[in-house]
Amino acid sequence: MKRKYPDAPIVAVGAIVVRQGRVLMAQRGHPPGEGIWAFPGGVVELGETLAEAAEREIWEECGIRVRIVRPFGVVDRILRDAAGRVEYHYVIVDMLAEWVEGEPRAASDTSQVGWFSAEELGGLPLSPGVLEMAMRALGEVGASGAGADLTARAADGIM
Repeated sequence: MKRKYPDAPIVAVGAIVVRQGRVLMAQRGHPPGEGIWAFPGGVVELGETLAEAAEREIWEECGIRVRIVRPFGVVDRILRDAAGRVEYHYVIVDMLAEWVEGEPRAASDTSQVGWFSAEELGGLPLSPGVLEMAMRALGEVGASGAGADLTARAADGIM
């Protein structure tokens, strides 16, 4: 599957991990979005569930283990070239995740990773919609990093 000038949208996942009132963020190390901060994630591989893809991507990009709790939001990332042609088109399912173990380190497609408070997020160059989604996650999960609904697995089978 070619990512640049694809024939169809590409399905990807992001993981929103909240721990002690801070959100895990990754700075992209390659196009598209090089230098931009976003939730860590990547492309879903054939045969993977959304949860499996998110858990794998977090391990590959950040070196931590998470447990996916549930889908949290869906966004489109459509980038066009100077001629107006679709250069990149991702449909990203952001998953709320619970930190299990490890300390984040930049690896794979990331140049930096780290935990950021709501105040710190405002000073980062972020992908569109990331700040709003991060604030919503911080509000739902709370400062402890474990909201009341965080332990409930999705029962609808979409993960």
